[in-house]
Amino acid sequence: MIYHTSLLFKALGEPTRLKIMKFLFMHELCICELVAILDMSQPRISQHMKVLKQAGLVKERKVKQKSYFSINQTVLSGEIIGPWAAFLEHPLDSIPELAEENQRYLQLESNEAVQACKNGCGIEPSENKQIV
Repeated sequence: MIYHTSLLFKALGEPTRLKIMKFLFMHELCICELVAILDMSQPRISQHMKVLKQAGLVKERKVKQKSYFSINQTVLSGEIIGPWAAFLEHPLDSIPELAEENQRYLQLESNEAVQACKNGCGIEPSENKQIV
């Protein structure tokens, strides 16, 4: 869950890839078209496409030696972004990758360093801490 979500945000967290996504939303494009549009080398565009493809954001269609890319329509229907929302909504104790961090989270009130910091900063402990 965390790994897939990180791939998604890594892919979308780069301006060139966001530009590519916008153009692919408009129309399926060949690598050579993206090279011309973005004024970048073919290897650079190919690297960006690799990241987008690994994240499941684009689909590739081969015609002889040419690669055509289009936006993965499941992105628009929420099937790709959906895991991010599911990740946020899942109870902490149900995510194995967060087991250690969850234990430390549950022990914040008894953590001396945290309490000293909060007391030293004049911050009152939150009475409305939500444990999910």
